[in-house]
Amino acid sequence: MDATTPITGTLSADLRQATWAVHERAHRCSYFGALFDGDLPLDAYTLLAEQYVAIYTALEEAGDALAADPVAAPFVIDELRRVPALHADLDALGGGVPRVLPSTAAYVARLREAASDPALFVAHHYTRYLGDLAGGQVVGKVLQRTYGIEGPGRLFYDFRALGSPSAFRTRYRALLDDAAWTPAQRGRLLAEAVHAFELNIAVLTEMAEEVGLAQPLAS
Repeated sequence: MDATTPITGTLSADLRQATWAVHERAHRCSYFGALFDGDLPLDAYTLLAEQYVAIYTALEEAGDALAADPVAAPFVIDELRRVPALHADLDALGGGVPRVLPSTAAYVARLREAASDPALFVAHHYTRYLGDLAGGQVVGKVLQRTYGIEGPGRLFYDFRALGSPSAFRTRYRALLDDAAWTPAQRGRLLAEAVHAFELNIAVLTEMAEEVGLAQPLAS
Protein backbone atom coordinates (compact mmCIF):
# COMPACT_ATOMS: atom_id res chain seq x y z
CA MET A 1 0.00 0.00 0.00
CA ASP A 2 1.26 3.47 -0.89
CA ALA A 3 0.97 5.50 2.31
CA THR A 4 1.04 8.74 0.31
CA THR A 5 -2.41 7.98 -1.12
CA PRO A 6 -5.51 8.57 1.03
CA ILE A 7 -7.28 5.26 1.46
CA THR A 8 -11.06 5.29 1.91
CA GLY A 9 -12.15 6.73 5.22
CA THR A 10 -11.45 9.40 7.77
CA LEU A 11 -7.88 10.53 8.29
CA SER A 12 -7.68 8.78 11.66
CA ALA A 13 -8.83 5.51 10.06
CA ASP A 14 -6.45 5.97 7.14
CA LEU A 15 -3.56 6.57 9.55
CA ARG A 16 -4.26 3.36 11.44
CA GLN A 17 -4.40 1.41 8.18
CA ALA A 18 -1.33 3.05 6.63
CA THR A 19 0.83 2.47 9.71
CA TRP A 20 -0.43 -0.95 10.76
CA ALA A 21 2.42 -3.02 9.32
CA VAL A 22 5.23 -0.75 10.49
CA HIS A 23 3.52 -0.43 13.89
CA GLU A 24 3.63 -4.22 14.23
CA ARG A 25 7.33 -4.22 13.32
CA ALA A 26 8.04 -1.64 16.01
CA HIS A 27 6.30 -3.81 18.60
CA ARG A 28 8.52 -6.76 17.64
CA CYS A 29 11.75 -4.88 18.33
CA SER A 30 13.82 -6.99 20.69
CA TYR A 31 14.65 -4.03 22.93
CA PHE A 32 11.03 -3.80 24.08
CA GLY A 33 10.75 -7.58 24.24
CA ALA A 34 13.64 -7.71 26.70
CA LEU A 35 12.27 -4.75 28.66
CA PHE A 36 8.82 -6.32 28.98
CA ASP A 37 10.39 -9.62 30.09
CA GLY A 38 12.37 -7.87 32.84
CA ASP A 39 15.68 -8.83 31.22
CA LEU A 40 17.27 -5.39 30.90
CA PRO A 41 19.38 -3.69 33.56
CA LEU A 42 18.07 -0.30 34.65
CA ASP A 43 20.80 1.59 32.80
CA ALA A 44 19.49 0.05 29.56
CA TYR A 45 16.15 1.75 30.24
CA THR A 46 17.98 4.96 31.14
CA LEU A 47 19.45 4.90 27.63
CA LEU A 48 15.90 4.98 26.24
CA ALA A 49 14.98 7.93 28.45
CA GLU A 50 18.06 9.76 27.16
CA GLN A 51 16.93 9.26 23.57
CA TYR A 52 13.45 10.44 24.47
CA VAL A 53 14.80 13.70 25.93
CA ALA A 54 16.30 14.55 22.54
CA ILE A 55 13.27 13.36 20.55
CA TYR A 56 10.62 15.08 22.63
CA THR A 57 12.60 18.29 22.96
CA ALA A 58 12.69 18.52 19.15
CA LEU A 59 9.02 17.53 18.80
CA GLU A 60 7.81 20.05 21.36
CA GLU A 61 9.99 22.79 19.88
CA ALA A 62 8.37 22.03 16.52
CA GLY A 63 4.97 22.44 18.15
CA ASP A 64 5.99 25.79 19.62
CA ALA A 65 7.13 26.94 16.18
CA LEU A 66 3.73 26.01 14.71
CA ALA A 67 1.58 27.21 17.63
CA ALA A 68 0.01 29.96 15.49
CA ASP A 69 -0.65 27.74 12.48
CA PRO A 70 -4.41 27.21 12.07
CA VAL A 71 -4.05 23.49 11.28
CA ALA A 72 -1.28 22.57 13.71
CA ALA A 73 -2.32 24.75 16.66
CA PRO A 74 -5.06 22.43 18.05
CA PHE A 75 -2.44 19.69 18.42
CA VAL A 76 -0.14 21.83 20.57
CA ILE A 77 -1.57 20.58 23.86
CA ASP A 78 0.28 21.58 27.00
CA GLU A 79 -0.91 18.56 29.00
CA LEU A 80 0.93 16.30 26.56
CA ARG A 81 4.34 17.87 27.07
CA ARG A 82 6.86 15.26 28.18
CA VAL A 83 10.17 17.10 28.42
CA PRO A 84 9.88 18.29 32.07
CA ALA A 85 8.89 14.77 33.16
CA LEU A 86 11.78 13.25 31.21
CA HIS A 87 14.30 15.54 32.89
CA ALA A 88 12.88 14.64 36.31
CA ASP A 89 13.07 10.95 35.37
CA LEU A 90 16.70 11.20 34.29
CA ASP A 91 17.60 12.98 37.52
CA ALA A 92 15.99 10.14 39.48
CA LEU A 93 17.69 7.50 37.34
CA GLY A 94 21.08 9.06 37.91
CA GLY A 95 21.63 10.08 34.32
CA GLY A 96 24.16 12.76 33.51
CA VAL A 97 24.40 14.53 30.17
CA PRO A 98 22.06 12.52 27.91
CA ARG A 99 23.82 10.35 25.37
CA VAL A 100 22.31 10.77 21.89
CA LEU A 101 22.75 7.84 19.51
CA PRO A 102 23.27 8.45 15.76
CA SER A 103 19.81 7.07 14.94
CA THR A 104 18.31 9.48 17.44
CA ALA A 105 20.23 12.38 15.91
CA ALA A 106 18.71 11.48 12.52
CA TYR A 107 15.25 11.35 14.10
CA VAL A 108 15.78 14.76 15.72
CA ALA A 109 16.94 16.24 12.41
CA ARG A 110 13.71 15.13 10.77
CA LEU A 111 11.64 16.55 13.63
CA ARG A 112 13.33 19.90 13.13
CA GLU A 113 12.34 19.79 9.47
CA ALA A 114 8.77 19.09 10.59
CA ALA A 115 8.68 22.46 12.36
CA SER A 116 8.01 24.11 9.00
CA ASP A 117 5.20 21.79 7.84
CA PRO A 118 1.98 21.16 9.84
CA ALA A 119 1.38 17.83 8.09
CA LEU A 120 4.82 16.49 9.03
CA PHE A 121 4.52 17.79 12.57
CA VAL A 122 1.12 16.18 13.16
CA ALA A 123 2.37 12.88 11.71
CA HIS A 124 5.12 12.75 14.32
CA HIS A 125 2.83 14.07 17.03
CA TYR A 126 0.35 11.30 16.31
CA THR A 127 2.89 8.48 16.27
CA ARG A 128 4.60 9.56 19.48
CA TYR A 129 1.85 10.70 21.81
CA LEU A 130 -0.84 8.20 20.91
CA GLY A 131 1.74 5.48 21.32
CA ASP A 132 2.61 6.87 24.76
CA LEU A 133 -1.06 6.75 25.72
CA ALA A 134 -1.36 3.11 24.64
CA GLY A 135 1.71 0.86 24.68
CA GLY A 136 3.68 3.37 26.70
CA GLN A 137 1.43 2.70 29.68
CA VAL A 138 2.62 -0.91 29.64
CA VAL A 139 6.22 0.32 29.88
CA GLY A 140 5.30 2.41 32.92
CA LYS A 141 3.90 -0.68 34.64
CA VAL A 142 7.04 -2.66 33.75
CA LEU A 143 9.21 0.00 35.39
CA GLN A 144 7.15 -0.31 38.53
CA ARG A 145 7.11 -4.11 38.54
CA THR A 146 10.70 -4.82 37.45
CA TYR A 147 12.66 -1.96 39.00
CA GLY A 148 10.34 -0.82 41.78
CA ILE A 149 10.18 2.69 40.36
CA GLU A 150 7.42 4.92 41.71
CA GLY A 151 7.08 8.60 40.83
CA PRO A 152 10.26 10.14 39.36
CA GLY A 153 11.83 7.63 37.02
CA ARG A 154 8.51 6.85 35.37
CA LEU A 155 6.83 10.27 35.23
CA PHE A 156 7.09 10.21 31.44
CA TYR A 157 4.21 7.72 31.40
CA ASP A 158 1.97 9.72 33.76
CA PHE A 159 -0.83 11.32 31.73
CA ARG A 160 -3.31 11.91 34.53
CA ALA A 161 -3.47 15.60 33.59
CA LEU A 162 -5.36 14.55 30.45
CA GLY A 163 -8.14 12.82 32.33
CA SER A 164 -9.51 9.67 30.70
CA PRO A 165 -7.04 8.29 28.09
CA SER A 166 -9.87 6.81 26.03
CA ALA A 167 -11.76 10.10 26.02
CA PHE A 168 -8.62 11.92 24.98
CA ARG A 169 -7.99 9.49 22.13
CA THR A 170 -11.54 10.11 20.90
CA ARG A 171 -10.91 13.86 21.07
CA TYR A 172 -7.61 13.43 19.22
CA ARG A 173 -9.18 11.43 16.39
CA ALA A 174 -11.75 14.20 16.01
CA LEU A 175 -8.93 16.76 15.72
CA LEU A 176 -7.35 14.69 12.95
CA ASP A 177 -10.61 14.21 11.08
CA ASP A 178 -11.90 17.77 11.41
CA ALA A 179 -8.72 19.68 10.48
CA ALA A 180 -8.76 21.47 7.13
CA TRP A 181 -6.20 19.27 5.40
CA THR A 182 -5.53 19.77 1.72
CA PRO A 183 -5.18 16.56 -0.32
CA ALA A 184 -1.42 17.20 -0.56
CA GLN A 185 -1.11 17.69 3.21
CA ARG A 186 -3.10 14.55 3.86
CA GLY A 187 -0.82 12.55 1.61
CA ARG A 188 2.32 13.94 3.26
CA LEU A 189 0.91 13.19 6.70
CA LEU A 190 0.19 9.56 5.86
CA ALA A 191 3.63 9.03 4.37
CA GLU A 192 5.40 10.80 7.22
CA ALA A 193 3.62 8.74 9.86
CA VAL A 194 5.08 5.61 8.29
CA HIS A 195 8.49 7.30 8.16
CA ALA A 196 8.16 8.27 11.84
CA PHE A 197 7.73 4.61 12.77
CA GLU A 198 10.79 3.72 10.69
CA LEU A 199 12.84 6.33 12.54
CA ASN A 200 11.64 4.93 15.85
CA ILE A 201 12.52 1.38 14.78
CA ALA A 202 16.02 2.57 13.88
CA VAL A 203 16.46 3.98 17.40
CA LEU A 204 15.17 0.79 19.04
CA THR A 205 17.41 -1.33 16.84
CA GLU A 206 20.51 0.70 17.69
CA MET A 207 19.67 0.58 21.38
CA ALA A 208 19.30 -3.20 21.21
CA GLU A 209 22.79 -3.36 19.74
CA GLU A 210 24.13 -0.99 22.41
CA VAL A 211 22.79 -3.12 25.28
CA GLY A 212 24.03 -6.35 23.74
CA LEU A 213 20.87 -8.00 22.44
CA ALA A 214 21.78 -10.55 19.78
CA GLN A 215 18.83 -9.87 17.49
CA PRO A 216 18.13 -6.12 17.30
CA LEU A 217 14.84 -6.62 15.46
CA ALA A 218 12.79 -9.76 15.82
CA SER A 219 11.52 -11.36 12.63
